[in-house]
Amino acid sequence: MMTFCIPELNRSLEGSLKQKIDLKTKPIGALGDLESLALRIGLIQQSLSPSLNNPHILVFAGDHGIAKENLVNPYPQEVTYQMVMNFLEGGAAINVFARQHQLALEVIDAGVNHDFGDQPHLIHAKIAKGTANYLNGPAMTLAQCQQAMQKGAELVDQVYQRNCNVIGFGEMGISNTSSAALIMHTIMGLPLEDCVGKGTGANNSLQKTKLQTLDKVIHQHNRIDKKNPIQILSTFGGFEIAQLCGAMLQAASRGMIILVDGFITSAALLIAEAIDAHVLSYCIFTHCSDEKGHAAMLDHFKAIPLLQLGMRLGEGSGAALAYPIVASACAFLNEMASFDSAGVSKENQ
Repeated sequence: MMTFCIPELNRSLEGSLKQKIDLKTKPIGALGDLESLALRIGLIQQSLSPSLNNPHILVFAGDHGIAKENLVNPYPQEVTYQMVMNFLEGGAAINVFARQHQLALEVIDAGVNHDFGDQPHLIHAKIAKGTANYLNGPAMTLAQCQQAMQKGAELVDQVYQRNCNVIGFGEMGISNTSSAALIMHTIMGLPLEDCVGKGTGANNSLQKTKLQTLDKVIHQHNRIDKKNPIQILSTFGGFEIAQLCGAMLQAASRGMIILVDGFITSAALLIAEAIDAHVLSYCIFTHCSDEKGHAAMLDHFKAIPLLQLGMRLGEGSGAALAYPIVASACAFLNEMASFDSAGVSKENQ
């Protein structure tokens, strides 16, 4: 099993950062959550003058064996590879938002059930052509799970070597909300019905079938060790979720700012946190997804999301949309005048 070395966040600069924020030309606390965001950025980077360099969004795609049953998803499994092609052609929401905010975008085949051939802009990291059906057994072997996590870590290192210090993650995979719900239920101990949402738009009938199917999955794997995050991930996860998990752990190990997207990426973070809780110190939670269960996940992380727009798209879309807010927090900390430098009286502020 690969190991990660995530440093505990050094808080020695906290007092100096707070002082710098408080002495800006504004009443104390007037920038609200932007002030706590600037504080977090400074602590992650261990700097009174942090900077955001070469920001990236990595989108991991993978297929799930359960999707072939048509019990938990209204769309066929083929939509996964079709959406990957859409990413590569620049037509998806994440492409639009990444272009708008000048974010480098990488698309990764973590385990799509398709032969992409020569696609120069696709990162080929396929573990297998989709996971196994967890109705019949674990979704992946422990070796496959560890291989996927290692690959996710390697991809982060490649980006890190390009002087990237802020990274967001997205995903694509038909049925992956079901995997996320199973992970959430197993780790957090909430009733399954509180974890299972509509995903890609299931109607009420399919929603009921989805819940019944996932309840069978839970009973099928009732001997799972709920304190073993790798076993949970290999039993219920997708290759894209496993690569996300390894990527997040490695990004934290490198001291990078992690932009956490929605329900699926937060499920990967549940696994990552169970492996090393220090990962949370490097996370900025970009939005609250409208997918059922995500708000409870955020409560578990004690996180206040930057945005709440009723989105449930995935792809890293929330991370891309929230990035300008992160940049604004960094900008005010570095560029806004202090009372002394501006010659403004701070009495009665």
